[in-house]
Amino acid sequence: MDNAKLKYLYLVILSLIWGSSFILIKKALGEENGELVLQPLQLGALRTMISGAILISIGWKSFAATRRKDWPWLALSGLLGTFFPAFLFAYAQTEIDSAISAILNSTVPLITLIMGAIIFGISFSRNQLIGVIIGLAGAVGLVLAGMESHPEQNYLFAGLILIACACYASNVNIIKRYLQNIKPLAIATGNFVFIVPLATIVFFSADGASIDFESSAVQESFMYIITLCIFGTVAAKVMFNKLVQMTSPVFASSVTYLMPVIGLTWGVLDGELFNIWQVVATGVIIFAVVLVTREKKKV
Repeated sequence: MDNAKLKYLYLVILSLIWGSSFILIKKALGEENGELVLQPLQLGALRTMISGAILISIGWKSFAATRRKDWPWLALSGLLGTFFPAFLFAYAQTEIDSAISAILNSTVPLITLIMGAIIFGISFSRNQLIGVIIGLAGAVGLVLAGMESHPEQNYLFAGLILIACACYASNVNIIKRYLQNIKPLAIATGNFVFIVPLATIVFFSADGASIDFESSAVQESFMYIITLCIFGTVAAKVMFNKLVQMTSPVFASSVTYLMPVIGLTWGVLDGELFNIWQVVATGVIIFAVVLVTREKKKV
């Protein structure tokens, strides 16, 4: 299959995988007797450690072939693309629904464009600028609608999702600009070589050693974490790195086209409530993403 077709196949698969990751995070946090089964720091650390163990075991040779001068960029890519978002999403979903997280995550192309223009000097079109403004307005509308219909939830935590999106956007531009000629598996493995030690420190600092792994509730959470690691982190990360190299940062981040739909579907099936104004705001965000990711003559 040629790259022109392959990039769309990658886009659909990644949308399905990552669109399902938000409900997996929610289930992995778990709840027993009104309390979380795992704390956000424990979940983020476990997710990183397990994913790292898998990737390093299969991709060490690929990473070992990279040049030392690329290691700082691999480390920074790991921090921004995996380490910080793992904790930010886990914390955010202690207060807001998984569907809202999925929808807010769709602002990544908008933030990618903004950061690409400001930091990396990447040009953009007038329509893309309009798309950014519309998309950010939609994101604000989504949060305000959620605050009105779910007063019991703390929507300030939505800010953590937007920070994670900024991390993702930075990572996409770094891969495209500084790691273009490195194999996707080597990038993914290199990321975890540098962040697994940090995740291990976080795990034990968050009292991870006291987790009762014989508890049925913990075992259920662990099952969701394993699923999240294998598909949502390991497989998807390698595939996404390849997609960034094949296309552009903005096209790669348009994986968020379908993610809100997948995330919203899982949320509704899990009993999460969603009002008409949130539906409208979601449509506005997706429309903005379409504007931003359309290939137009640059100015």
